[in-house]
Amino acid sequence: MTEMSSREPASRDRTLRDQTWRDNATSVAAISSERAESDDNVWTRRLVLFLRVMAVISVLKGLYHWAQVTGFVGGEDDAFEVQPLAWQTATIYFAVIELVAAVGMWLATPWGAVVWLTAVVSMAVIEVMFPAIYGGSLIIAGLEALILAAYLALAFLAARERPP
Repeated sequence: MTEMSSREPASRDRTLRDQTWRDNATSVAAISSERAESDDNVWTRRLVLFLRVMAVISVLKGLYHWAQVTGFVGGEDDAFEVQPLAWQTATIYFAVIELVAAVGMWLATPWGAVVWLTAVVSMAVIEVMFPAIYGGSLIIAGLEALILAAYLALAFLAARERPP
């Protein structure tokens, strides 16, 4: 009987050591898999960062358009009421769509990107096709096209990271 009782503590100590080793091995495996997983989603994280930067820019653009509507920017000659109807319509459209797009992009939702893409393409089309509204700046149209190309490239690279 004394033999059995002397073996039990050694057996319990060994079991406890084995359990501790397994727990440590599991936690190390979890840490390394998290690191590998985060490396796998590098383009997705870059896309989300891009969307958030564009969201901040969209908020600023939307607030600028609202400042034009309310008269906080510009003089009496630039007042909203004296502008042509096409300018007024486009300004209100961008005042609303830019802020809606900003919310969706900050949340990184699919609808936010769609609304933002609509705003970007609309601004480029208005600048190129209807120069009488905002003056037809090819620089703005080019910047919008460059931003659109950057988004499409990031979205493509992020989609390649995820298996089908």
